[in-house]
Amino acid sequence: MIKANNRNIGQGRLRPSLSPNFLGWLVSAILALLILYPLAAVMIQVVFPGVFFGDWNPGNLSLLLDVFSRPLWRQSMLNSLLLAGGTTVFATLLGGGLAMLRSSWSFPTARWLDLSVWVLLITPSFILAQGWVLFASSNGFAHKIFGWDWVTSLVFQPAGLVAIMVLSKFPFAYLSVYTAMEWKVDQLGGAAKLCGASPFTVWRTIWVPLLLPAFLAGAALVFMDTIGDFGLPSALAAVYRFPTLPYSIYSAIYTSPIRFDMAGVLSFYLVLFIAIAMFVQFYALRKARFDFLSSRATAAVPKKMGRKGLLLTAGNVLFLILVIGIPMGTNVAVSFMNNISRGFVWSNWTLHYYRELFVNKQALFQGLYHSLMIAGSTAVISLIIGFLVAYVLIYSRFRWKRLIDIFSLVTLAVPGVVLGIGYIFVWNQAWLENIGLLLYGTPWILVLASVAGAIPIITRIIIGSLTKIPIQLIHAAELQGVGFIRRSHEILLPLIRGALLSAGLAAFGSSVFDLAVSTILYPPNFMTLPVAINKGFEDLKFGYATAATMLGGGFVILIILLLELAFRRKERQLHD
Repeated sequence: MIKANNRNIGQGRLRPSLSPNFLGWLVSAILALLILYPLAAVMIQVVFPGVFFGDWNPGNLSLLLDVFSRPLWRQSMLNSLLLAGGTTVFATLLGGGLAMLRSSWSFPTARWLDLSVWVLLITPSFILAQGWVLFASSNGFAHKIFGWDWVTSLVFQPAGLVAIMVLSKFPFAYLSVYTAMEWKVDQLGGAAKLCGASPFTVWRTIWVPLLLPAFLAGAALVFMDTIGDFGLPSALAAVYRFPTLPYSIYSAIYTSPIRFDMAGVLSFYLVLFIAIAMFVQFYALRKARFDFLSSRATAAVPKKMGRKGLLLTAGNVLFLILVIGIPMGTNVAVSFMNNISRGFVWSNWTLHYYRELFVNKQALFQGLYHSLMIAGSTAVISLIIGFLVAYVLIYSRFRWKRLIDIFSLVTLAVPGVVLGIGYIFVWNQAWLENIGLLLYGTPWILVLASVAGAIPIITRIIIGSLTKIPIQLIHAAELQGVGFIRRSHEILLPLIRGALLSAGLAAFGSSVFDLAVSTILYPPNFMTLPVAINKGFEDLKFGYATAATMLGGGFVILIILLLELAFRRKERQLHD
């Protein structure tokens, strides 16, 4: 029997499908095809503009310098840098300050602040931007209902747009700093106080420097998400001209004549700025050590504020009205109003726009159906790929798994517009038609791009779950000759069912409202939900667009809740 088992184990190791190296190379090839190849295609386009269409003649590299002389290119770059730079500074200060306040003091409505952070992270940026546009435009809520004429000029200027982005992007810094303050070492502050330091001095000279990595990580996330944001300029296009790099890249592809050279150059600078931000963060973190936690560290417990808590509560409520109430509340209100200028009178409330959705249901419901199909396919495919990536990173001895870890995070930094442009270059080549792989112009290109965007989220969620499973279980199964598929099916998958559900639902929800990828890649006569909403907004059909947002978003949330409820019920039945 022992000889038989040894023979089976040896045979199992000889099978390439069970080899850790095979899994590692398989995952590497998948990530290269989905992420690295499209990104490299954008960079290659700068040097060889026609290489993907059969023209190997080198391009004019002087185009890289034209960004400083051509008015639209230069203004797009300056606007993006201004928007991203200002948002990074102020959103990091706001998010970090709120996180330190939240972790240090207990006050009523504190959990509302936590909830608002997740709402802002989950809500697509173009929906938040639409809410601000409807509130602050010359025909919006602020002017027509409250008589605040000054709001329009205040918001629709560079500083005002930075403020809007700060109120939308601060959750990245908030979560980064808040999680870093989960533990504290009180003796550091105690020693400083014994030397006569005031509480503010202790905070400024000890806690802020020690939290530098968390602030830098939050700042990097804010910068990357802001400079690659497509939702704000897309929403602004209806009422205010503010070209940015992502929107100008989109315009280069979808205006006549098509400017692939412009798209390639602007994409190059967009990726370059993101790479510089990441390099600055890595360099700063390498200059010093920040491992201050010791055996004396204790879990941070917020202190009660007493009477001052009421003042903090009032301030928190006003802040939540500003960051959630204005953009989301405006969207909801507009969807039920005949005319904004008539105000909140009973005769002005209507269900007309919702009825219009059902009367002219073809555009919206086809878009919703298409988005749900793409999101469902994305969730399934990205779950499989994400599980393979996580397995290689946690359990394999693959030599290059550190690179796999980096590759799996690339799309967090690469804007969806750049990824979409890369997919056009890669999958719109004549020779692919001969082998049946001409995916450009088909829904499958949307699925692949959505999978590439979902991989980082899914991989991180699954890795967090797999790290809790003892590696000895996997080694014991390997010693018994149990293959990879059976190990996964009988050991790993039952233990991480909850994580798989969370990862799948996260991929599903984010894919439904991915405006950048949908706008760049949607095939002719294949409308998606975010494109349908955005087109309604661009056509100044604000009531229709907001009603579509509420109905489509509510339907997606309902699906997610029903799926989670069904899973939880099945889990209880299994345990019973």
